[in-house]
Amino acid sequence: MGERAGHEAVERGTLRRDGKGNAEGVAIRSDGRLEAGPASSLVYESGKSYAWSLASDASGNGYVGLGGTAAGSALVMKVTHEGNGTQIFAGKELAVQALRVAADGSVLAATSPDGKVYRIPAGGGAAAVVFDPAMTEEKPKYLWDLAVGKGGEVYVAAGAPAVVYRVPAGGGKAEVLFKTADQHIRCLLLAPDGTLWAGSDGSGVVYRFATGTVGAKPFAAYAAGRREITALAMDAAGDVYAAGVGTKGHSTLPPLPVTGGAGVTITFVQPGSSTAAGSNTLVPDGSEIYRIAVDGAPQKLLTLKDDVVYALAVRNGSLLAATGNRGRVYRIDAGKISAGRLDANDSGRFSDVAHLEASQGMAFAAVKDGLLIATSNSGKVFRLGDEVASAATYTSDVFDAQSFSQWGRAEVRAGSATGFDLFVRSGNVESPVMGWSEWARVGRDGSFAVPAGRFVQWKAVLRGGGSVDAVGLNYLQRNLAPVVDEVVVLPGARVTPVTPVAANATVQVAFPAAAGAAPAVSFSTDSNAAPLMAQKDKAAVTVRWMAHDDNGDDLMFAVWYRGVGEANWRLLKDKISERVYSFDSALLPDGSYEVKVVASDAPVHTDAEALTGERASEVFVVDTTPPVPGVLTATKQTLFEQSGPNKTASTFIHATLEARDATSPIAHAEYSIDAGPWQYLEPVGKVSDSLAERYDFTVAVPAASAPVSDAKEHVLAVRVYDRYENVVAVKAVVR
Repeated sequence: MGERAGHEAVERGTLRRDGKGNAEGVAIRSDGRLEAGPASSLVYESGKSYAWSLASDASGNGYVGLGGTAAGSALVMKVTHEGNGTQIFAGKELAVQALRVAADGSVLAATSPDGKVYRIPAGGGAAAVVFDPAMTEEKPKYLWDLAVGKGGEVYVAAGAPAVVYRVPAGGGKAEVLFKTADQHIRCLLLAPDGTLWAGSDGSGVVYRFATGTVGAKPFAAYAAGRREITALAMDAAGDVYAAGVGTKGHSTLPPLPVTGGAGVTITFVQPGSSTAAGSNTLVPDGSEIYRIAVDGAPQKLLTLKDDVVYALAVRNGSLLAATGNRGRVYRIDAGKISAGRLDANDSGRFSDVAHLEASQGMAFAAVKDGLLIATSNSGKVFRLGDEVASAATYTSDVFDAQSFSQWGRAEVRAGSATGFDLFVRSGNVESPVMGWSEWARVGRDGSFAVPAGRFVQWKAVLRGGGSVDAVGLNYLQRNLAPVVDEVVVLPGARVTPVTPVAANATVQVAFPAAAGAAPAVSFSTDSNAAPLMAQKDKAAVTVRWMAHDDNGDDLMFAVWYRGVGEANWRLLKDKISERVYSFDSALLPDGSYEVKVVASDAPVHTDAEALTGERASEVFVVDTTPPVPGVLTATKQTLFEQSGPNKTASTFIHATLEARDATSPIAHAEYSIDAGPWQYLEPVGKVSDSLAERYDFTVAVPAASAPVSDAKEHVLAVRVYDRYENVVAVKAVVR
């Protein structure tokens, strides 16, 4: 059995980033480049489903706020660097939504819904209530975030309704810093200069508030294109980054009724990101990340189609985003850093730096050697290190060559030939768990030795500074014979030949998928199966067929025919590239025939390796000869309707005719008298279905409509058709 000529590549261009490969310690950039990524490790597993918040202290301890679906689920666990967890707080509420560590080492915890802000002593002990929203005039149902000022004052973001409170450092009555017409204030960011930034849910607005200015009012710094601002972060230059999710002006979530003291009912809806994390579902339309420069100029940096951004952090000059519901951590690579500021020239490029063993990355907290990440579904704490992972491995998804193939050389585009090792393995079953070859190292010249088979997989092991841009594995399919799927023949039709466009004469120019977007799925019908318009032509026969080749080879066709009862096939036409062929029916005498279409992959194979497939049509009839009529006999007859002196006479023409056809049955006949309209003529047996039909009929003589020379002369004409619309006409003159 021959092999397919030429070669195919498993992957060309940039590497796949659709999530089908398996990355361990590898950062996958949005343009497809593989790089050694930061080391990630599991620090703590809570055994709960939800970890909503996270904070850290100067000693490197983490504090994780947990929650559940029942009252009393709100817990705060202290997690040491070694991963040991100790419970330091338990509340009657559902969840701990926000955590902050104050300058004195105490931990501030905000619970929801219908919760409070508690201060947990640094050395342990009973928690004290710092802020109780039930004691305020607004009575917000949700507490979403906290910020702590340099003087120890606490800022509280609340929702239903949207309010920001300031609680004095030494305790006391909370003051309303500002209110908005939004549903919730979802997140807070306190800048070093005392400016408080707040993100809302409902209108998706980022507010700026000068906390040190008496009588200050909130300023809407940016109205995002999304409904909810879920996270805020700031770089060393003072640029602010915000994450937006949800469709503005629309929410599929049920309303939450909140009744005020005056008996007025106000309707709120819960933030979409919070509900999505709790139910482990997606927010429609993904997320967007924005930058607000120091001068106030906003810019959209990135759109993630399938990810909900729950947290942002700036670490070592890079912006990091923790997302759900695939548990991904992205690093937004903005290029060079100028004066501590991320350069906007490379906005939109990002790297997938960690795949967490959880559905949602919920919060960041900075520690000495990296970042801690809290996750939900399930509730865990991971560490994302500043150092590059010592073992960075990317394993591709399994490639199916569709048939038994011989594997050739690997083509690799990489930053440095010494920064990585490439391995390949092959098999004949889809799962590589069992029955595959061992991993074989790819040489510097691209050569490798694995058994021929249908499936293949490659693996790149990266070292510090190493990167891989593209991998292609050449292969040669074992040649398979083409298949002719269907053949139809239609006499009486002709297709005008058109100049075919060479298969390789056109290419498709398309834009790459948007960053973070799911692979596009499209469906198209086979153009060869669509109805084909042909011209009616009694002197033509059209043959049409469908064929395919499992190797994808270009095909060439030949059309053969033979009469029914004959043994030998005779060539009508060969070297046909189209899948339709029309020919003159005069090439074949009248009779019953079959057509055979033979497909060959010879255009891309040597004569010794070329294979063929064939299929014969159903029997069809070629009939181009009209029926043969006998003699049309016609006599005039007079019929007297009454006797006696008042009798009247009517004149009729009685006619007989017999017609025969050698190939197809007589279909129908019609007559005309004195060039009048044609009228249906019934055969003697009433059903016209035989090669010979006899007609015996009587026609009334019409009155002359114009002056004529001989009123007794009449002309009777008869037309006889066979099944293929071949027609013959005869006439008789009656006097």
